[in-house]
Amino acid sequence: MARAPVFLALLCLVAFELAGGADARKMVGVYVLKKGDFSVKISNWGATIMSIVTPDSKGNLADVVLGFDTLAEYVNDTSYFGPLTGRVAQRMARGRFVLDGKVYHTYLNDGKNAIHGGHRGFSKVIWTVKEYVGGGDSPYITLYYRSFDREQGFPGDLDVYATYELSSPYVLSIRTNATALNKATPVNFLQHVYWNLGGQGSGDILGHTLQLSASRYTPMDEELLPSSGRVDPVAGTNYDFRTPTPIGARIRKVMGGNVFGYDINYVIDGEGMRKVASVRDGKSGRGLELSANQPAMQLYTGNFLNNTMGKEGNVYNQYAGFCLETQAYPDAVNHPEFPSITVRPGQVYKHDMVYKFSF
Repeated sequence: MARAPVFLALLCLVAFELAGGADARKMVGVYVLKKGDFSVKISNWGATIMSIVTPDSKGNLADVVLGFDTLAEYVNDTSYFGPLTGRVAQRMARGRFVLDGKVYHTYLNDGKNAIHGGHRGFSKVIWTVKEYVGGGDSPYITLYYRSFDREQGFPGDLDVYATYELSSPYVLSIRTNATALNKATPVNFLQHVYWNLGGQGSGDILGHTLQLSASRYTPMDEELLPSSGRVDPVAGTNYDFRTPTPIGARIRKVMGGNVFGYDINYVIDGEGMRKVASVRDGKSGRGLELSANQPAMQLYTGNFLNNTMGKEGNVYNQYAGFCLETQAYPDAVNHPEFPSITVRPGQVYKHDMVYKFSF
């Protein structure tokens, strides 16, 4: 199928991107990937997954991703509904790190710390649409962003690509890569999608059954940082999801910061591309299996959602969705005992994810 011109996106608006103090008019759009009754909406604002529509066991279609109805709401979003976050996702203690003997300070946007790349990380910029094929056998879109030297405090220019593809029936593949052009820099991306397999707005996700391929985790302090640097076994703890377990079974026994719920990093067993997690909603019959090539994954159960206005007039409250965020170890820049996330000039960072839906 011929590539659809970029301007054929279903919804567009003109936005302003502030880069280096200059205004640059760019087009922001919503792009639909469709394969049968399976469809995904993506925006080049923040490389954001806006919706994923898939059938349940009775053939009823529903959107299983939390979010908003309009692009303007995504621009003002503070909950990170669906974007690709970076240059360094997750929290960074005091927004500082040392690389090759030099101290770098990044933008603080989470109290005393930085989170998801700063107040204007990759989730808050306009990506360039390089290729877009909305239908056919393998619908896909490839987005590109050039992150400049000292953007949000990070060193060096970085070329970033993200491709979203419906590679098989009811399968969404995401392939990201980043090349450091002239300086060593830390890199860690994650796709911050909130899932509810019963359908967004259908209630909480406490009854969803979750299984993780993770026998270890990194304990977090009250600031949700792995300050101890420990990697502990999940056996005998409330973080053990090695066998299928309802998300809500022990949720009142764990604290994600100062609230009840999971906001914890797991170390995924094995290496390379492998199964990370599987989730099933018994009411709808929908299932989700996630595979990825990253060493870790953050489980977040929407602990801080509070009367958040979402799609179609739905209100999202605590536990309305959950996130499975494959990633490097959090705050790895400040923990030499964790695997390094430094990418040097000419090296390529790669992060691949595959989401398989069943019903």
